[in-house]
Formats: sequence, C-alpha cells, structure tokens
Amino acid sequence: MPRTLLLGIRVLDPDAPAGPAALEIDGGRVTFAGPVAEARDRASGAVVHDLDGAVVTPAFVDAHVHATATGLLVDGLDLTGCPSSEALLDAVARRAAQRPGALIWGHGWQETGWPGLPTRAEIDRAAAGAPVYLSRIDVHSALVSSALLDRAPGAVGPVGWSDGPLSADAHHHARRAALTAVDGDVRVAAQRAFLWEAASRGVAVVHECAGPVISSAADLASLRALAGPASPAVVGYWGEAVTAADQARDLLAATGAHGLAGDLFVDGSLGSRTAALREPYADAPGCTGNRYLDAAAVGAHVTACTLAGVQAGFHVIGDAAADVLVEGLRRAVSATSADTVRAAVHRVEHLEMVDAAQRRVLADLGVVASVQPVFDAFWGGREGMYAERLGAGRAAPMNPLAALRDEGVTLALGSDSPVTPVGPWDAVRAAVEHRTPGSGLSAAEALTAHTAGGHRAAGDRSPQAGRLVAGAAATYAIWDGAGPLHGGPTPRCLATVRDGRRLDVPGSPRATSGAGVS
Repeated sequence: MPRTLLLGIRVLDPDAPAGPAALEIDGGRVTFAGPVAEARDRASGAVVHDLDGAVVTPAFVDAHVHATATGLLVDGLDLTGCPSSEALLDAVARRAAQRPGALIWGHGWQETGWPGLPTRAEIDRAAAGAPVYLSRIDVHSALVSSALLDRAPGAVGPVGWSDGPLSADAHHHARRAALTAVDGDVRVAAQRAFLWEAASRGVAVVHECAGPVISSAADLASLRALAGPASPAVVGYWGEAVTAADQARDLLAATGAHGLAGDLFVDGSLGSRTAALREPYADAPGCTGNRYLDAAAVGAHVTACTLAGVQAGFHVIGDAAADVLVEGLRRAVSATSADTVRAAVHRVEHLEMVDAAQRRVLADLGVVASVQPVFDAFWGGREGMYAERLGAGRAAPMNPLAALRDEGVTLALGSDSPVTPVGPWDAVRAAVEHRTPGSGLSAAEALTAHTAGGHRAAGDRSPQAGRLVAGAAATYAIWDGAGPLHGGPTPRCLATVRDGRRLDVPGSPRATSGAGVS
C-alpha cells in the first residue's frame, strides 16, 4: 500500500484541528492528523488527494444488525408503511402469482390504525399454498401460512400460538423454519446486498446479532465468510445461554462468534407486547409480556462467560427485564468479583426502560449499552406506539440516552436492521433530537457513540479505536457535508475506507478515484 495523503478536508473528530486538515495513511494506519500547513512536507513520495473541503469522519460502527433478514428484503416483501391488512394480502397474492409455491418472505408491517389483522385462512388463500413468513416491524411476532407451519410443527401450541400473529416461542419455531427454507444462494446474495448497503452508508464495521432463535450457525458462518477486506468487518455474536466456562469456550469455537451476546433474549418487544413489564400494558390489561430468562440464568451465563474471558450480553427492553439483568449481574459478581465482571466488558442491547439505580449498576460494572435512537424517532413521543402501549407517562422516560451518559455508561449506536434501516446519520439525528426533552445527546456525543462506542462495545479498549489520530487504524468515511452535526441534510457518502482500503461497493458514488486507497 503506497503512503497516501488527504488534503483540504474537515475532520470530524474530538481532537481534529479547526480549518483545513490533512490525514496521512501508511500501512493501513493513520500516521499524521493535523493542519494542512503541517502536512505539506509529507507530500514527497505520497499519493496525494486534495478533497477540497470534503468532510471526513471515523467510519461508523453499526452495533446491532441482522444481515440476512435485511438483505432478503431486496427481493422480498417490504411491508413498511403497508396501510391495511387488505394491502398486505394483496402483496402476498401478487408475489404468489409471480413465483408459485416459493417461500414468501416479508417484513415491516405495523397494525396501528388497522381495523384488524388477517387470519391464517386469509393468508393461505392469498398465498395459494406457498409458505409465508411476514415479520412485524420489531421481528418479535409474525404472520405465517399453514404451509410454513407444516414445516414447523413445534410452533403449534406453545406460548405465543394463535390464529393471527405468532409471538414468543411459537414465533421462534416458525422463524427457524422460514430461514431454513431460504436457498443458500439466496442467503449469500442477501448478505452481500446488506454488506454493500452498509458500506455505501459509511459503515465499516457491523455487529451481527445471531443465535439459535433469531438465525442459525450456518447463517453466521456464511456472513463471516463473505466479510473480506473489501467489505465491512463483521463482529459476530451468538445469543445462546451457557452455564459453565468450558461450555462458553466450546460454543464460541463452534460458532466462530466474537462473544455470547446480542439477541440472547431476556424479553421481547413493546410493539408485540412481549417486552417484560413490571406493570401491565396500558392497551392490554393483565399482560406483562414475556420473560425468557430469569435472574439465575442471566447470572449463570455472565459468570460462565466472565470466567472464560468471553463477552456476554442480553436483549433487554422492558423494566422487568432490566430487573432480571441487574439481579443476574449481581449474582455474577457474587460468584466472581466486580473487577472480573468489569474486565469482560459485557454488553446489553436496547435497554429502553432502565431506572437510575440500574444505570448505576451498569456503569459500575462497565456494561456497554448498545442502543437504537431511531426507535425513539419512530415510536416515541406523546402519541407514538410506546405511548399507546404504556401510556404517555410511562413512555416518556424511555431510551434515556442522556441519563445513561451522565451515569458513565458507554453507549454504542446501531440500527437493529431490518427493524430500522442502516442509516448512521439518521441515528445521530435521532439521538440529538430525542422526543423527550433532556434525554438526547449532543451531536459530538452521538457521533462518538456511533464510532468509538461501537468499537468499545466489541471489547476494544484502545483509546485510538474509532478515532482519526496518529496510530489509529485508517478506517474512515468521506462525505459531501457534515449533515446533522451542523443542522443540515443527510450527507452523501463518497467513500468508506477500512484499514486503508476503500470498500469496493458497486454503484456507490465516489468523490475522487482511488481516494484513500493504498
């Protein structure tokens, strides 16, 4: 790789100089970051690119994704914004006519404002005998056809079974059957489409949250095999509980995962009314959601992972689930020590309803919170879905980004794609413009959480990770503006670079041929 010099740029990094700046990249690392005037004598022997005021940020890290499920929507049914059950059935019928008998995979419906949901018999008629899997926007419930249930007999009868949407255990069985029905070549194409889309949006690292409930070991292995030097890096997590250190090590080796974390469900989601609550849902009296793990199981998993030197983590949304998490962490501390738990850099996903006492425990034990600000943009506010499920008073303190920051909890931002799209600047904007006044972050804090915070969430303790300083990895993105950091529109990504090599994204716009490539 030849030494490369980028001149005339605006670097968005906490220690970046004011005015025109320069970056020197050599051997995949940043060897100089500072004012242009101090970089001129470095031009001899270097490949020089004058980018004429383009903005450069550390490349984004999306700390929670589901690659295959996202990529399948390229050729699947994107039901986001679907206005009615009739429109949903029409979409299924059209697809069934185009590809008789083939699996119909769809995602994104929300029943808000619908007079009712389609029955299984209606889906069967529309699908003309094809297997159908249509996940709700939160992926914690799904509408399915009888032909799919024929492939998932375990879905019939357990918790979450109904003639309408399946949730909880019933949904998990149906989802596994749907994923098994996806052809291997289709899966690879979906994963490749996801990786290219992420790179085109300035994302150089994604945290894939896999597991036996949400995907499969084969799916994770396929994604990891695709993630070469010209694509975003994949940090894979496997969400399966263990009870012993040897079991944790063996499972890590078997899956190739980075940690036993991600979507290891303590509870479900608010949209599907499966998030675990202390008090019943406002729109479903008597319902307090689902609890998939208790404090003993959480404690055993954290203890086993801590002793094995493996990163643990959980999916936690409701306040009762946060209770389970914190009690489980306390049990792990009793079985090991606070210092050893802290050293493992465990993580928690979503963490939407967490009180002050719980925040203090998480901060003290060094637990990183992987959060999704666009959830608040989509469903927060006094009239959003959260307020419908909980009432405005209970919904207002949700997603307390500022409170977590103030307590000292490290934040990592992500999308949970396909729940919300991969769009790091949208996440930055949503974090800044939180619907509850006082709960948001500053623009600089949000940018840091979506870059350096993502590296920290994967256990990287280096102070240079996710930064553009001398000695750091040359992992950055080039933009045509600063976007939400200065109140402007979402900027266009001109190039995404990882370790000094530009990610080769077919069809992506490029500011300068070879910019940042060595």
